[in-house]
Amino acid sequence: MQQQKLKSLTHPTPLLKRKLPTRGLLLAALLPLFGMVTAYGIAPDTDTRDIPVQTLIENLPLPQLAPVEADQAAQVFHLEERVLSGETLGALLSRLGVSTQDSALLMSQSAAQIGRSLRSGQRVQVEVSEQGELLQLRLTGADGTLNRISRQADGFVLDQPEVALETRVIMRSGRIESSLFAATDAASLPDSVAVKMADIFGTQLDFRTDLRKGDTFSIIYEMAYRNGEPTGEGKILSAEYVNAGKAHRAVLYRSPSGKDEYYSPSGESLSKGFLRSPLEFSRITSGFSNSRKHPVYGFHRAHTGTDFGAPTGTRVKAVGDAVVTFAGRKGGYGNLVILRHQNGYETYYAHLNGFAKGIRRGASVGQGEIIGYVGATGTATGPHLHYEVRIGGQPRNPVTVKLPGSPPLPVAQRARFQQQTAIWTQRLDQLRGTNLAALD
Repeated sequence: MQQQKLKSLTHPTPLLKRKLPTRGLLLAALLPLFGMVTAYGIAPDTDTRDIPVQTLIENLPLPQLAPVEADQAAQVFHLEERVLSGETLGALLSRLGVSTQDSALLMSQSAAQIGRSLRSGQRVQVEVSEQGELLQLRLTGADGTLNRISRQADGFVLDQPEVALETRVIMRSGRIESSLFAATDAASLPDSVAVKMADIFGTQLDFRTDLRKGDTFSIIYEMAYRNGEPTGEGKILSAEYVNAGKAHRAVLYRSPSGKDEYYSPSGESLSKGFLRSPLEFSRITSGFSNSRKHPVYGFHRAHTGTDFGAPTGTRVKAVGDAVVTFAGRKGGYGNLVILRHQNGYETYYAHLNGFAKGIRRGASVGQGEIIGYVGATGTATGPHLHYEVRIGGQPRNPVTVKLPGSPPLPVAQRARFQQQTAIWTQRLDQLRGTNLAALD
């Protein structure tokens, strides 16, 4: 039995035979390495005193340094800030690091007049030295005018250098949550641009009654800048308003004669014969009816127009190009303007507080022109506009009547139209994919 065990130990199985050579080779290869590591680790008494040490010294030429002028050594600091609410010129200069001496000198001279026109948020730029000497101050006015104060030998001098006007293209988008102006404010869109947008779509949408929560708008317009400050809004280049899921688009097109007009991307004119409403924003307080209980007299009779509630003094616009046939006082209508349009259309504007300048019989007015102001003259319980549309002398419902349109774009101008407007249509497509500014 013992002999059999020894035989087993001295005669490994074939599987062990295949493995043993590999292990043997690995151990054989590692043993010298272990020996070297051990040698390095156990040789503390190695004598290095006999190893020669050689020191080399080499002279290197120094670079030639140019002398620094005193003026070049002085540092100039360029700072830009915005005027704080209620901040005085002295406090502003102190915050900008201007020395007390220079601040007092500036305010004692005529250049200090700009201090009286400081407004919150106004941009101011200064150049000051390390010692707080004021070298130059630039203050941009509300209209973009640049007031520049420069240091001279005998004090400070104020001038207003000419600054070129710059036109930028601005893109904005938003979502209606409560009102049009709330959404445009949230999108940082100027009120004047919002009103222009409402005018452009005024022949397709009634912004008093058609707005819905969740409606969206996208708009591309020009803005004028001078010295980095906005000075005014320019033209709307293109716009989109999605009302109850239906998209309305407008692009600006300039005809060969130089006339600017808005069209749909397919070439249909948006400057139709009539606007949908003579007021920019209001509410309908009483609609067209063949039998309505009169709020003053108490009996029923036809109400031949639509009443729009609005504050006294609200501007009233002509809904289309026309000639004034009447402007004066007339019974229960109070102050009344009657306009005669083409194709037998007439429009009435009643209970006016007053008439716009130049509105008299025989005067010509254009679409959107101001003709009067909302009031409560005649038989009226409060300030509102009574508005009528008549065709061939017969009253029609102003809300549902079919309004006259404008001719489409001439075929000969189609290629020119596409060339001008294609880029703005593409930009509107891009705006649709952006995050909308919303007022929650």
